[in-house]
Amino acid sequence: MTNNAKTWLITGASRGFGRALAESALRSGDRVVAAVRRPESVADLTAAHTGFLAVPFDVLDASAAPGLVATVLDRFGSIDVLVNNAGRAVVGAVEEVGDAPLRELMDLHLFGPAALVRAALPTMRAQGGGTIVQMSSQGGRMSFPGVAAYSASKFALEGWSEALAGEVAPFGIRVMIVEPSRFRTDFNAADVLEFTEPSDAYRDALAAVRADMAGADGGQEGDPERAADIIVSFAHADEVPLRLPLGREAVDRIAGSYRRGLAEVERWAETARSADFDDVAASVRPI
Repeated sequence: MTNNAKTWLITGASRGFGRALAESALRSGDRVVAAVRRPESVADLTAAHTGFLAVPFDVLDASAAPGLVATVLDRFGSIDVLVNNAGRAVVGAVEEVGDAPLRELMDLHLFGPAALVRAALPTMRAQGGGTIVQMSSQGGRMSFPGVAAYSASKFALEGWSEALAGEVAPFGIRVMIVEPSRFRTDFNAADVLEFTEPSDAYRDALAAVRADMAGADGGQEGDPERAADIIVSFAHADEVPLRLPLGREAVDRIAGSYRRGLAEVERWAETARSADFDDVAASVRPI
């Protein structure tokens, strides 16, 4: 352990980005609490590192967040980096995804992380700082047919987190929203990625999207270990970006989305401005 070692709390740390982050943080001399459904899934890390603790936790159970935070504080005394990482996707047209799977994704990607952030903030304020890492996606800044449910939950997380960043900055707490492209995790694995039953109406329209998502497993260009090292380095840095696209595709696709959005705003700007009263001054907001 180094004198400036940090304590990490990472959800979904049994595999993928969460596992890579745990391993990278441990290599840097930090302490890690892995919030996982099955602690035995990280038994090797428990055996190898005294600064590692696995705690059973289900992100969908928002009521369990305060207890998890208390466990971390009892063991290590602080929470310096909170990573909301647990997540998955459902692929299907809007008409094919019912209320239950849509609500579950919102619970997993918004309400669960929100509960954990609320539970951790008093400690971070009291200690005078901390870093909250929200694992989003390039699908949290742009969307396309077939991923509406997933993007809806990630868009929600990003909007919530952007407001959070402004609220907690005066307390020395930073928020970093990470927007990866395709990385070689289990995200696209057959036992993780969920597909709706194709309907006749959208079978042909989404065939290419379904094939692309199903066929990506094992061939993704992103390296989770490199990504984890980048995130860990930012957690130890003096400054973090509010949004961090990760991977070439994320940089290119998100940048293209911004450019298209700006072009559309400019195209219809005069029409949009004409909706205001003529004799009212423009709003002056505090932020």
